[in-house]
Amino acid sequence: MGWRNYLRQFLRDLRSQKLRAALTLFGLVWGTASVTLLLAFGEGLQERLLKNIRGLGENIVICWPSQTSKTWEGLPRNRKITIKDEDIDALRREVPGLTGISGEYSNDSRKFKVGHKVLVPGVTGANPIFAAMRNLIPRTGGRYIDDLDMDERRRVVFLGDGLKKDLFGDQEAVGKYVNVNGVPFLVVGVMQKKEQDSSYQGRDTDRASIPATTFRAIYGQQNYGNFVFQVADADKVEIAKDKVIATLAKIHRFDPSDSEAVRMWDVTENEKFMHSFMLGFRIFLGVMGVLTLVVAGIGVSNIMNVVVEERTKEIGVKMALGARQRMIVSQFLFETMLLTVLGGAIGFLISWGICAVFPAKLDEFVGTPVISLQVGAMTACVLGVIGFLAGYFPARSAARLNPVEALRL
Repeated sequence: MGWRNYLRQFLRDLRSQKLRAALTLFGLVWGTASVTLLLAFGEGLQERLLKNIRGLGENIVICWPSQTSKTWEGLPRNRKITIKDEDIDALRREVPGLTGISGEYSNDSRKFKVGHKVLVPGVTGANPIFAAMRNLIPRTGGRYIDDLDMDERRRVVFLGDGLKKDLFGDQEAVGKYVNVNGVPFLVVGVMQKKEQDSSYQGRDTDRASIPATTFRAIYGQQNYGNFVFQVADADKVEIAKDKVIATLAKIHRFDPSDSEAVRMWDVTENEKFMHSFMLGFRIFLGVMGVLTLVVAGIGVSNIMNVVVEERTKEIGVKMALGARQRMIVSQFLFETMLLTVLGGAIGFLISWGICAVFPAKLDEFVGTPVISLQVGAMTACVLGVIGFLAGYFPARSAARLNPVEALRL
């Protein structure tokens, strides 16, 4: 019965003070929507940036053999390091934790001709595992290079989606031929469109891949320009890098501490930096949102203080009739928390609606805002604490009134 009385009292005050209640609700709605949307957009932006980073490959390291910068075991410096298939096989055996490794040939001077269209894209010669490491996912109906292509040195080519568009337009490319420097290559697959914000030989969308064995047989290049390896656990990339250097140092006889002999680009370092940056950015957004909600809570507290002053005589009557302090506190806390819940619910609905209708075309730039369970729980907790504090102190002041003095006012 007590809660029903509280609710009737609340509805009565709501009808008599519509403008005040509306302004209080507006502050809560604005604060809740601010917190929720700031965190949701922060999470969406993080997912978009991570997706762009992972477009190059996840947990991969790109390695370029160079030349030694230190003398070692009587051998002079400036010796050129070359990587061949036997080196790749040795790394595959000696380095634990690798999910894939592939040498990579590259050439940017091959003419691709289809009809009257002539382009000079980048060409990669690689192994089948290269696609999985570098996120080169074929469209439905096509494929990447396979083991049979490698064994038989087939003249097959896998096209980036942008290169396919330039060569074939809207026509189907799989099953058709491309002349590469006058040599016909069968198109076996086209890459699915992907986001990629970094590269080392140009964007994959504008490149083509052929079997490494075919590349070697046609163009006579024996040494790989670089190689790529992937580790299952990002936390063990550093261990794998050290083991790769140690293995190659043993094979080619150079100082394992020579950082110039084999240069490395660890893609996971970009991701680690992005995680740290976005954590700080999201904390900043969260603090700004919480401060907005605190301002709304101050407004609610001020309103409740006014309510206490207006209902001083009513409080005195209740206390004269035997109402205890906890009943007075419960009444005002109930009203405050009910207003907080209503404002929070409306703010959540507005935030959800904005996220639901957010333009898909903007996803490429700022990501899609996501109201995750974590965001919702954090906002609800902050809202609950602020609502409780905003109502508790005015309620405590009301409960401490002297009944005699309250009845005189």
